[in-house]
Amino acid sequence: MKAMWLAAVVWLAPVAALACEGPVAVCAGQQDGFALISGGKPAAVYVDANSAGPVLQVAQDFAADLERVSGVKPVIVNDLNGLSGPVVIIGQAGQPVIDGLVRDGKLGVADISGKWEGYVQQVVTGPIPGIPMALVITGSDPRGAVYGTYDISEKMGVSPWYWWADVPVRKQTDVTVLAGARSDAPVVKYRGFFLNDEEPALGNWAREKFGGINAEFYAHVFELNLRLKGNFLWPAMWGKSLPDDDPKSLAMADRYGVVLSTSHHEPMARAHVEWQRQKDAGLMSGKWDYRSNAENLRKFWRGGMERANGHEQVITLGMRGDGDEPMTEGTATALLETIVADQRKIIGEVTGKPLTETPQVWALYKEVQDYYDHGMKAPEDVTLLFADDNWGQIRRLPAALKERSVSATQNAGAEARAGGYGVYYHFDYVGGPRNYKWLNTNQIEKTWQQMDIAYESGADRLWIVNVGDLKPMEFPLDFFLDMAWNPKAMDVNALYAYPANWAEQQFGPELGYTISYLLTDSSKWLARRKPELLDAGVFAASPDFKVMTRDWQDMLAASKEVRAELPKEYDAAYFQLVHHPIAAAANVYELYNAVADNQVAVAKGDAVAANKAADVAEQAFDRDQAISAEYHGLLGGKWNHMMSQTHIGYDNWQQPDKDVMPVVKRLPVDGVVPARQVVVADYSAVPYVEVPRHYGGRYTDEHGYVSIDAEYFTRAFGDVSGDVYWELVPDLGRTAGSLISLPQNAPASDVTVQAPMRVEYDVSTLKDADAVLHLYLAPTLDTQGKGGLRIGVSIDGGAVQVLSFDLKPDAPDWNEAVKNNAHVLKASFPGLKAGAHTIKVFRIDGNVVLEKLVLDTGGLGASYLGPVRSMQN
Repeated sequence: MKAMWLAAVVWLAPVAALACEGPVAVCAGQQDGFALISGGKPAAVYVDANSAGPVLQVAQDFAADLERVSGVKPVIVNDLNGLSGPVVIIGQAGQPVIDGLVRDGKLGVADISGKWEGYVQQVVTGPIPGIPMALVITGSDPRGAVYGTYDISEKMGVSPWYWWADVPVRKQTDVTVLAGARSDAPVVKYRGFFLNDEEPALGNWAREKFGGINAEFYAHVFELNLRLKGNFLWPAMWGKSLPDDDPKSLAMADRYGVVLSTSHHEPMARAHVEWQRQKDAGLMSGKWDYRSNAENLRKFWRGGMERANGHEQVITLGMRGDGDEPMTEGTATALLETIVADQRKIIGEVTGKPLTETPQVWALYKEVQDYYDHGMKAPEDVTLLFADDNWGQIRRLPAALKERSVSATQNAGAEARAGGYGVYYHFDYVGGPRNYKWLNTNQIEKTWQQMDIAYESGADRLWIVNVGDLKPMEFPLDFFLDMAWNPKAMDVNALYAYPANWAEQQFGPELGYTISYLLTDSSKWLARRKPELLDAGVFAASPDFKVMTRDWQDMLAASKEVRAELPKEYDAAYFQLVHHPIAAAANVYELYNAVADNQVAVAKGDAVAANKAADVAEQAFDRDQAISAEYHGLLGGKWNHMMSQTHIGYDNWQQPDKDVMPVVKRLPVDGVVPARQVVVADYSAVPYVEVPRHYGGRYTDEHGYVSIDAEYFTRAFGDVSGDVYWELVPDLGRTAGSLISLPQNAPASDVTVQAPMRVEYDVSTLKDADAVLHLYLAPTLDTQGKGGLRIGVSIDGGAVQVLSFDLKPDAPDWNEAVKNNAHVLKASFPGLKAGAHTIKVFRIDGNVVLEKLVLDTGGLGASYLGPVRSMQN
């Protein structure tokens, strides 16, 4: 397996560090076009002194980026008179220089007129007398200018992660921007992330480096958000309040142009911790209960609105119970409607504006969605924010769409509402069945599948993702915000190319493709089961985990080779973004594999094996601390504390106070229990199971089962209308990839028509059997609340069996499904005769993700992932 990763660098040709194709392309070297950097000297940067704060800030940031690339600090000017060389003009519509260029016919802005956050980049010859050429970046509003400017920075080699992940900036003597013009604007209006569950890691780090979660800290967060094309933030909230902890943070958000809000359970621009703080100060009293304490709560909320007034914010409405718990037993629909009406009255009184001019959001999180399902009414101008199940499966979405409207910012077909719809998604969670906070366990392929159906269903007003400590979620966060900018552009081909493009941006083209395989596979393997859910019992239940332990060691060896090949200046970034999660995960697998081996050996009375396994386990536990220490020691301790999240020793859903070494036992040898030895784990006895090549023919049940990855179908038939079709999504799921139907929100398919939509798999069985077909599916949810999701199966010409599943968060089957990151459906086929057969799988509902199918004819044993693909005859 290691050879697969390393071979990639041999057969996949690298691309240029700076792509050089198309209008306003940013190219390395001297070419015809605008000389952004010439002979090591950068162009001047012009910005109107009266610009809005975000435009002034991005001009400073862009000048710093030019210096990072060229090594020379450019001049920033507020007056074009007297300049004689190339200049970058950064501005927005309504400013004298920009309007003058438009009036003279030198700059075209029609494509962004009236758009939210749109920008134009255009190379202009002779913008004013004395200046031969300019690169003009203009926005339809201040943030449009920000995005257009950061886009040039990124294309000339400044990664958005230059500070947060220490990605080096390659020096360039000459950088040219090709002639022409291009424009762009986002599709999802509000795009951002939530700093949550931020103790102990992010919190301790920020206190050491900045003295707390303050304006200095948030300046780095705001800049990153905008460089990633986001604009929205739910601030850190575990015992924290952005405006109360440091009032300068509000001004800093204005300076950068980031839209602030408060999380799903913190209404009216108030952090929840402020309620207790005000009670402690004698300013508030009573319970967090609107039935008994409405007057005090309204006073509290009014104070939040008065503080937020004049700042660009989206106001969270609604109410949950104290400490992010359900508010009351049962469904409190009428009470919530009253609360929201009272909150909106306060908003109108404080702002003095029509309510439609103050953006508002109501998060339908957990039990609040039940209120919505039971008919709770929300004002039309309020954004309804749907949520996932905290494990990456969206619970509810607007009704399926018939068509997409011409508008790029509002879908048609969903229930029309001025406030639109959004999604609150999770990359991190504290709660059942278990916390997951330590490593990135999120596949971008799964994120794509879920956010694609969200977008197609009309949820395009607000996308926000819980990123925990922010690190180590760099890769999926970047993807989430890239997709939010233009969901339609992120099709399956773009998704497949994304890891390589991202790796090349961070590490250069030489090893980018190789690193992309490591990123993709490590994310996929970590998503198979969160590390916090691992223990010796899991390893004992399926032989797959011993194979996975060996595979992780192979990946670790490959990552070490890549690390050794990279130039030294990339080492810190590579360790953070790629190597650390591989090393940490490989080690935890080794730990639990050894504990399981120890338990087996002790039960057998095999002292030698038991003691060796105990040594391996204890060494792995110690190594876990050493791996974290290496992370904390990078760059003189820049990221100290960032990997201090506990992750070993869970015995319930909540994290342990400290990592706890699992119990191992030593047995006496010749009457003496030996001391701990330094040993090296040996995986040579773990067989490599060669996955057969797919070359056509029938899959056979030579081992008493037929196992087929969903992508290896024999025939596929789309919907007779041609509007719905099958799509293979490589790497989606736990093994090779998955089949889905697109559009995912298309109406249900009819399996009774003459040519129903289906995929077929030709198989051959060697004996008569009472067969059972197992379908391995992703644990998706019924987003329409229609009673579950359905898929059909048959063999040969038999009747279609309709299988359904309706996973409900917190129910036992949902708990097992999210733990396993899969849900298995079964269909019985008694009396199946030996010989040739065709398995048919029928599309009925969308949002069903087919990963694997296994026809058990009597030989299927315990397996977590399902058997590897069967041979073909």
